[in-house]
Amino acid sequence: MTAAVDPNGEREAVVRRLLPLVKKIARRVKRVVPNADFDDLVGDGSVGLIRAVDSFDPARGPTIETYARHVIAGAILNGMRRMDPVPERARRAVREVQNRRYAAAMETGETPSLGQMLRNNPSAARAAVAVYRGQPLSLDAALPPGESVVADWSGDPCAIVAETGERDGLRAEIGNLPERQRHLVYLHYYAERPLREIGERMMVSPQRASQLHLAALKRLRKNVVAATP
Repeated sequence: MTAAVDPNGEREAVVRRLLPLVKKIARRVKRVVPNADFDDLVGDGSVGLIRAVDSFDPARGPTIETYARHVIAGAILNGMRRMDPVPERARRAVREVQNRRYAAAMETGETPSLGQMLRNNPSAARAAVAVYRGQPLSLDAALPPGESVVADWSGDPCAIVAETGERDGLRAEIGNLPERQRHLVYLHYYAERPLREIGERMMVSPQRASQLHLAALKRLRKNVVAATP
């Protein structure tokens, strides 16, 4: 006599097999949004995983892993949106301002400050204020600009060790950049030279200097995230 297949048991086995994928995506989101609670991310992602397993149709083409990855990420992002006190419209307005800043940097070789971009745009300025006020505070993060406390934590050994480790790691990643990008980063951030002057030294246009600068930052960001445990 042949034993019947237990669909519930098979479903549970698939969920257990894909559970590490939930934690992997949650860790990636946590790197981008440090203030997010990891357990909450895993909880929302687990709900998404179960939804993906229940709704997966192999006849549509993608594998269960590929399909689950999209559903898990969507569930985590939706969970973060529900917890966000800032309206999505305000965040979208600030993102558009930031995009215009980067476009201006590509054209002129100099990055305008956020204040300059908001000066003649009252609606975007209100959105920036809403985003700032809705930013959650963390006991493990620095206070926002303009905020202060009486206690002095500059001599905290844990903070000094963490800062030194981060600085050494960043310096090592800068050393791994291509020669032109590495030279530009040292001149701009250590010698505090403007990009326009650096472009003249390197005999390239301000636009090209800005492109090298953005490419270096992108490479550094990618390498630092990849090196984060």
